[in-house]
Amino acid sequence: MNGLSFVPAPLAQLPWRVILLVTAIGCFGLVVLYSAAGGSVRPWALSQGIRFFVLLCGAIALSRLRESIWGTIALPIYGGLVIALILVELLGAVSGGSQRWLDLGLIRLQPSEFMKPFIVLACAKFYDMLPPNETRRFGAIWPAALLIGFPAALVMLQPDLGTALMICAGGVTVVFLAGVPLRLFIGGALAMGAAIPVAINFVLHDYQRNRILIFLDPESDPLGTGYHISQSKIAIGSGGVFGKGFLNGTQSHLDYLPEGHTDFALATMMEEWGLVGGVAVIIAFFCLIFWGINVALNAQTRFGKLTAAGLSATIFFYVAINMSMVMGLAPVVGIPLPFISFGSSAQLTVLLCLGILMSIDRQNRQTSGW
Repeated sequence: MNGLSFVPAPLAQLPWRVILLVTAIGCFGLVVLYSAAGGSVRPWALSQGIRFFVLLCGAIALSRLRESIWGTIALPIYGGLVIALILVELLGAVSGGSQRWLDLGLIRLQPSEFMKPFIVLACAKFYDMLPPNETRRFGAIWPAALLIGFPAALVMLQPDLGTALMICAGGVTVVFLAGVPLRLFIGGALAMGAAIPVAINFVLHDYQRNRILIFLDPESDPLGTGYHISQSKIAIGSGGVFGKGFLNGTQSHLDYLPEGHTDFALATMMEEWGLVGGVAVIIAFFCLIFWGINVALNAQTRFGKLTAAGLSATIFFYVAINMSMVMGLAPVVGIPLPFISFGSSAQLTVLLCLGILMSIDRQNRQTSGW
């Protein structure tokens, strides 16, 4: 008899290696927030920890849903989120100069966060319904372009450039993996390149335009718009290989590094844990994304393959954009590092992605390739 036969089947079927990996990343994030607060669980680590474990339990509960249920609800929920984004524009609550939330009394709902995973599900469902021989025709691209472009445009109006980019990236990944001809992507890329000067001058807000200009020349305004990037580079560089030691960071503790507990939490961590800590975080996220890719490879349906690949790409974009932003390799667009940065938005989105991935994985007959 198996020594673990006493474990209930629903628990035994869970991908515990992935759950423990995510828990390890989340707990390390709490350590970083504890240090960022000067050695205190308040105001960030305690609330972050409570949210993390509640949302992780929610992701485990979502893993019990069948893959077919996600396919059934993908387009209806997408439609509901589009309506919610329209209501945000009409009735949304304003905070910090942005109009991104629906005030429902007990909670504030940010529909754009839910759109990140559900744009993936909606596009995957569209291509799952589309006959394979139609994928390489023009009729396979314009409906998906509308599915992606309309909510992204609504989010840009809030304004929220980072979330709009994430919505576009997740949706376009599914379109590409569905088999749409490469020439259409090349044409789209050329059109986008031609539209960039117009967007910078006439579409983006002043602060968004300044972030792009500062990215191109960080030293042009080192005490103004470029201050975040300059201080982030100083924090990362001063950490060296092994870091200054836990609770010994100076850039964040002396308030030189703005947003050291949110968007620039990676810089706070690398100042104290050095290159070793940064590489460890990268490896941990790589393992998580690698597992998601294997879920996609082992999925039995086209919807499952596209959904798992798109959600894995969404997690990858979170990590890649934030790390590039913090190291000065990309403009600052307000994308946090999941499980490390303080805040519930990225946690909610990534753990929702994880719950759906575990749901698809549960139906896969083969191992996940660990």
